[in-house]
Amino acid sequence: MSIVVTGATGALGRLVVDALLTQAPAGEVVAVVRDKEKAAALAARGVELRIADYDRPESLAGAFRPGDRVLLISGSEVGKRVPQHAAVIDAAKAAGVAQLAYTGVLGGPDADFTLADEHKATERLILDSGLPYTFLRNGWYTENYTANLAPALEHRAVIANAGEGRVASAARTDYAAAAAAVLTGDGHLNTAYELSGDTAWSLAEYAALLSELTGEEITYKNVPAAAHQEVLVGAGLPEGFAAILVDVDEAIGRGRLAGTSGDLARLIGRPTTPLAETVRAA
Repeated sequence: MSIVVTGATGALGRLVVDALLTQAPAGEVVAVVRDKEKAAALAARGVELRIADYDRPESLAGAFRPGDRVLLISGSEVGKRVPQHAAVIDAAKAAGVAQLAYTGVLGGPDADFTLADEHKATERLILDSGLPYTFLRNGWYTENYTANLAPALEHRAVIANAGEGRVASAARTDYAAAAAAVLTGDGHLNTAYELSGDTAWSLAEYAALLSELTGEEITYKNVPAAAHQEVLVGAGLPEGFAAILVDVDEAIGRGRLAGTSGDLARLIGRPTTPLAETVRAA
């Protein structure tokens, strides 16, 4: 039996492998990757590489073995993820894996924003497969904001259309630690976890934190959805992806990413990483 991480060279996948290597021998950890060269650092640490591509179902035939515990990290290409995930699920079922964990979205079937649609469809496919599953319904990553610090600092403004909504975000390392916990522990089969940070914060509070850390006055500008769409497209985002982000902000305004179930902290055995800690590190 191996612990298999798909998308292992991605931002989350690498952190999951890091977390696994603190809890299991390297020889028990497998990274499913598209590019062997990109995964050379993982191989150097003793991690087995299996080469496969979500877009080439035939390549997935050798990605899994009977009894493997598998983490399906959702693909990054919005609009293509359902067939990609279906290919992984089919291969996992054919191999007879012992567990299929999946990184979905906070709220699961109750999530009512566009970005959740493919996640909900994937959960249905997993349930229909009959495989023992663990749903890791990840909330928003704090890094979704800190990765875009430059324009906020340049314009001294956090621009969104989220109103007074709150976000219970956590650091990507927190979500990675949770994935490692369910892959190495017992009692997680056929279970769904609603994963989020311990504390929900508003974008006005985020702007105030940036002001405190930089010594500059940075404000939160709540703008209409159409205006935010124009800002994002003007910054170079494709129309479709900008629309998805605007829709997420609308969901934040409705409180859809503010839930604090405590599942994440319980799984990782510690409090989630505070917003200020991640922002300072960025």
